[in-house]
Amino acid sequence: MKTLKQYKNEQMKNPEFAEAYEEIQPEMSVIKAIVDARLSRNMTQKELAEATGIAQGEISKLENGTRNPSIKLLQRLAEGMDMILNVSFLTKN
Repeated sequence: MKTLKQYKNEQMKNPEFAEAYEEIQPEMSVIKAIVDARLSRNMTQKELAEATGIAQGEISKLENGTRNPSIKLLQRLAEGMDMILNVSFLTKN
């Protein structure tokens, strides 16, 4: 049985897959940052929901990638975790 990493490496040889994978990386980075921040605070989605007033179901959608957050929503999440939102996403090629 292949590991997920082995499967991904195999799929990355397909140019169409590789292009699609690269296109979603900014979104995946945001999702990872949200989950990592919440876990670093030892918070459940329910606790984060209570701290922010954002429904737990909406936090779940953010974390599983079925909802795109606005900057305002990201700010509310950061404040709910007693963190500061730091957006640095523009870089030179």
